[in-house]
Amino acid sequence: MKLSGADMLMHALHDEGVELIFGYPGGAALHIYDAIFRQDKIEHILVRHEQGATHAADGYARSTGKPGVVLVTSGPGATNAITGIATAFMDSIPMVVISGQVASHLIGTDAFQETDMIGISRPVVKHSYCVFDANEIPKIVKEAFHVATSGRPGPVVIDIPKDMTAPDNLFEYEYPKKANIRSYNPPVEPDENQIERAVTELLNAKRPVIYAGGGAIASNAEEELFRLNEILDAPVTNTLMGLGIYPATHHRFLGMLGMHGTYQANMAMHNADLIIAIGARFDEANIAVFGQVKNSLSAMIKLLETKLDQYNKDTLQPWHDQIKNWKSSHGLNYELYKNESDENPILPQAVVQHVYNITEGKAYVTSDVGQHQMFAAQYYHFDEPRKWINSGSMGTMGFGLPAAMGVKFAFPNEEVLCITGEGSIQMCIQELSTCLQYNLPIKIININNEALGMVKQWQDMNYGGRHSQSTYQNSLPDFVKLAESYGHVGIKVEKNSELKSALEKAFSMKDRLVFVDVYVDPAEHVYPMLIANHSLEDMWLSKDKKT
Repeated sequence: MKLSGADMLMHALHDEGVELIFGYPGGAALHIYDAIFRQDKIEHILVRHEQGATHAADGYARSTGKPGVVLVTSGPGATNAITGIATAFMDSIPMVVISGQVASHLIGTDAFQETDMIGISRPVVKHSYCVFDANEIPKIVKEAFHVATSGRPGPVVIDIPKDMTAPDNLFEYEYPKKANIRSYNPPVEPDENQIERAVTELLNAKRPVIYAGGGAIASNAEEELFRLNEILDAPVTNTLMGLGIYPATHHRFLGMLGMHGTYQANMAMHNADLIIAIGARFDEANIAVFGQVKNSLSAMIKLLETKLDQYNKDTLQPWHDQIKNWKSSHGLNYELYKNESDENPILPQAVVQHVYNITEGKAYVTSDVGQHQMFAAQYYHFDEPRKWINSGSMGTMGFGLPAAMGVKFAFPNEEVLCITGEGSIQMCIQELSTCLQYNLPIKIININNEALGMVKQWQDMNYGGRHSQSTYQNSLPDFVKLAESYGHVGIKVEKNSELKSALEKAFSMKDRLVFVDVYVDPAEHVYPMLIANHSLEDMWLSKDKKT
């Protein structure tokens, strides 16, 4: 079968199992877009900005485990995608980004919309390809998806000069059955000696903690992790990226650890005699088990089950008692100081808890970055992996709405909501137009404190309350009217007495995007909060109390 380069690309993507492409057309990619028009196997989603395309593909990938696919043009189309590519790279999310490029003979001449996409993206991709022989398009696509999804996942860029996709040049098409990259062989199976050393430590630990991160989700290792702890009965904490890999409602779950992690999680990590890090990063480790998380846990479980006579869960009881004391003394509980009369401002914690109760903890939740992200992580209790979708390492504002679009395309019959703030939502708010075009009934919960809340909190705590460029000086839009101008439903909430009923109304509208603009206490901070440059046991517990 002879095809043009553009048609070969579309056939290769289909043969790879791609169902959706998120993109935005432009001159250098028009041959590819014409090939999209001539086929009906892959759906293209027209976003309103290339950053939205990458975040939508990211949300799709995080929620499904399948690689997200992006198509952009050269020049500003490519550079607009970089933030989303970097976001995926920092969080190890599989993504394949296809960028149009000026014709090969024009590369290096400063042609119109020429940008060195390979050079610009190099620090934030696993690998990149520039196509100089259209015959290699099927092979490159196969390799790109293999690299993006294997080992530690991440984004791959395929830069395609326009002449490689011209319709009048035909090539014999055959899609490879497998990728053969001699220099790329990430470990899959763990080393037996490493497993034996790890199991020995597990059997002898008196104060163990399981510390699970996003890598465990990427490996789909939730069943193995749960089985491991059925044997060990150890306390479990998650990173921000790992929330959901272990049920938040399980009695051994400590909550999230870290800067705004729970007191008991941080104290357990600080006082543990053994930290079992699963799919999480360390600068260094005493016993490193290299291999796919799922396979490594399976090997550990298999060996542990032969040594059950050497393990007694009761030896951990003093450790569990200590953790219980930490939780009872300083655990998360906004009810200690909540007062939901209309004389008091709405608390962001209450917003998240109402959303959790209304959705029964079953929704897919995306977030942006800031205080609202931390409140969501603390008070929406995730019992399943791939339900909590947010930018961790990169901390990208504007991520939440387009990521929610990607999730909704993947799971059209599931509840999908975006918890955001008035700063973040404005970064990609144009994607409300995309939601209208494709009829995506997402629920947007805007926790509006009329400031860049996390910046302001740090200024309160570390800069004498000097709020340099962190407030908007009464310049925010009317979000209700803005949502309505995009064809959606807008609801404003300013009183505690209105909050629950407004949220219930929003979630009852199953076929409409609803933007709920909730005005919350502008002075509220996120606690606990680790004290910078101190140990894990040094935390602010409130504005006037620290450990």
